[in-house]
Amino acid sequence: MDQLSPPDPLLEIALGTLMVIAIIIVHGVGIRAINQRFSKSWVRVTNVTPHWRINLLLAFTIGSLAVLHFVETFLWAAPISLMGLIPSMRDSYYFVLESYTTLGEGAVRLPDGWRLIGPIMAMSGLFTFG
Repeated sequence: MDQLSPPDPLLEIALGTLMVIAIIIVHGVGIRAINQRFSKSWVRVTNVTPHWRINLLLAFTIGSLAVLHFVETFLWAAPISLMGLIPSMRDSYYFVLESYTTLGEGAVRLPDGWRLIGPIMAMSGLFTFG
């Protein structure tokens, strides 16, 4: 089977669903690790803790969440690029970020036969951002 030939819609939905499940597992593991790190640090915060330390903790936590989402979106972009659906990794990643955040401008598109993946990707973004 040619890489670019459109799959059966049920296969496309099944592959997308497996990716959503994988992304949710990665997200759950990542959120738990970030939460544990934050909780261990937050219990040491007192009335005399300097504000810069609290700000640093919050910045580190938010940065960790951003990195987690970048990893999750990379997990979508890599197979799209490797399969040649969107040959450039940069364009694949751009497409994923548009879909994952539900922006959906459509400047970069999947081939018509694979277009169900975009909305499934958006669902994974909704689940993980929510």
